[in-house]
Amino acid sequence: MKLIIVTALHEFQKQVLKIFREANIEAFSSSEIDGYKTTNSLVTTQSWFPGEQGGNESSMFFSFTEEEKVKKLFELLRKFNSGLKTDNPVRAIVLNVEEHI
Repeated sequence: MKLIIVTALHEFQKQVLKIFREANIEAFSSSEIDGYKTTNSLVTTQSWFPGEQGGNESSMFFSFTEEEKVKKLFELLRKFNSGLKTDNPVRAIVLNVEEHI
């Protein structure tokens, strides 16, 4: 049993849900989150309130699933990310679950 956690910009939500279906991961949970990056970019320093940075509307998905499905999911996510023209790719991690009920 594995725990997968996937984060993505909100605009990628439909594509991530499609990828979950293609990987045969049918049971999962999701939550809306704000994603932040700390940068010292020119845009940040020229804002009206340079000390305040807004987060990106993002989604987090997680599921307990079998290793075979995780491999397929990661394969599909790598393919999806390779076509993106953004510095905010879909991120995913997998954790081992030692025990579950």
